[in-house]
Amino acid sequence: MPRYVAFLRAVNVGGRFVRMADLRGALEDAGFGRVETHIQSGNVHVTSRRRSPQAVAGELTEVLSRWAGFEIPAIVRTPAQLHALLEEADALGPLLPGGGARYLALADGDVPEEAAEVLAGWPRAGEAARALTGAVLAELGVDFHRSTLTNARIERITGLTTTWRGIDVVRAVDDRWGEG
Repeated sequence: MPRYVAFLRAVNVGGRFVRMADLRGALEDAGFGRVETHIQSGNVHVTSRRRSPQAVAGELTEVLSRWAGFEIPAIVRTPAQLHALLEEADALGPLLPGGGARYLALADGDVPEEAAEVLAGWPRAGEAARALTGAVLAELGVDFHRSTLTNARIERITGLTTTWRGIDVVRAVDDRWGEG
């Protein structure tokens, strides 16, 4: 059965808390197999009879939103897609002089060209971004909580649903469930 990696948006932030053990149980009850989670921020591995990441994302979003009582968008990749995304991010040198902390805003589609241009020309010192395949790489030389380059802003610019993860978390998920 095909394997998928899901990144859940807005889980265990802003008063929207779920226990990962309960979430795993809800997904198993809905027919997903090999359900595993990594840390509390909504990184999930499943198997499914569905044959596309988009179909799995739709089903995960529906099942989890109904179960939790609030919307839980799921951004889904195959293990190979996840590994390729990290390789694409790693191929870019530092975006800021001296580098900075790197984050991925995983998206539910590809970043439109016009949005990619806006992100590439981001005007704020200490903040930089580049569009990748189905994601935005953000590099911050400022404190994360003081950055103007937020998930909400990236969603407004791109018109996509996104969820942020530190690149080290994505790398750990890839090491655990990827095909690298």
